[in-house]
Amino acid sequence: MNETTGNEKPTTAGTAKIIYILYLVSIVIGITAIAGLIMAYVNKDDAPDWLKSHYQFQIRTFWIGALYLFIGVLLSQFIIGLFIILFWLLWLIVRCAKGMKYLDQQAAYPDPKGWMF
Repeated sequence: MNETTGNEKPTTAGTAKIIYILYLVSIVIGITAIAGLIMAYVNKDDAPDWLKSHYQFQIRTFWIGALYLFIGVLLSQFIIGLFIILFWLLWLIVRCAKGMKYLDQQAAYPDPKGWMF
């Protein structure tokens, strides 16, 4: 029998939550962010609309974060680069925390195309 129990959203939301966690783990082990990016690209087309906003947000978090980190590393020989890297660290933590908050509420991320928080 193929009965649905109404638990489809938490199951699909589990993948998005894993991606947020992989992004946070990437602060220590950088390669996990790439795994999270691949998972977001693979799952974004088959997800419900509210979850697509999270995958879009996660993909943008990776690429914008990579840009911030690249600029910070380039400028790290100057003091400003260290501040940019610190900003990237806080920016990533806040974005992941907010994303998980909306994910736990099973709500779409309000502005997945934004650059900030």
